[in-house]
Amino acid sequence: MDAADSPPEPEPQLPVGVGPWPGGPDAWPNDPRFDPELLAQGDRRNVVDRYRYWTMAAIVADLDAHRHGFHVAIENWQHDMNIGSIVRSANAFGAAEVHIIGKRRWNRRGAMVTDRYQHVQHHPDVATFVAWAEGEGIPVVAIDNVDGSVPLHEADLPERAVLLFGQEGPGLSPEALAAARSVVEITQYGSTRSINASAAAAVVMYEWCRRWA
Repeated sequence: MDAADSPPEPEPQLPVGVGPWPGGPDAWPNDPRFDPELLAQGDRRNVVDRYRYWTMAAIVADLDAHRHGFHVAIENWQHDMNIGSIVRSANAFGAAEVHIIGKRRWNRRGAMVTDRYQHVQHHPDVATFVAWAEGEGIPVVAIDNVDGSVPLHEADLPERAVLLFGQEGPGLSPEALAAARSVVEITQYGSTRSINASAAAAVVMYEWCRRWA
């Protein structure tokens, strides 16, 4: 076999996170937020450095103290694999809560366990979700590229809002669009009609944070 045809050698996999706390148990911090098991064995979780060695409960409590004013809602009629990725982005951008509309079971693979730190609420249908939003006084802003939608850079994104996303392919259901106070689209410049649902969600969440965070 020619060297040019040989398969490339695999890249070395560097360890993620940190090892045991330096200095052993005598040097452990005297702080209830820290997990003795993680201090002893190391923390290989996908968390930012400030949360290294913290218990999950301590991380959630700290996030709760400064979550943002926007919620994220996702329709789940076809077990869309993008839902997990949207939950992961919601965690990254500090969403108050994620709402799953439709099927209770959703594909958690793309969440990369971030759903453990993110509040997730289920609504069996659009009507139940709308009742929740109205009860909380939170306007629904739908994200879809349909007739009459407003470009994101021109759109009103209230400080308290729930950003509603549809599924890959069909987009939002007619019931969801009818329930929204406004419909927003992401301006595109290429040939494709739409972008990936999880990518669209990340773009809109970032824009909300750019304005309000």
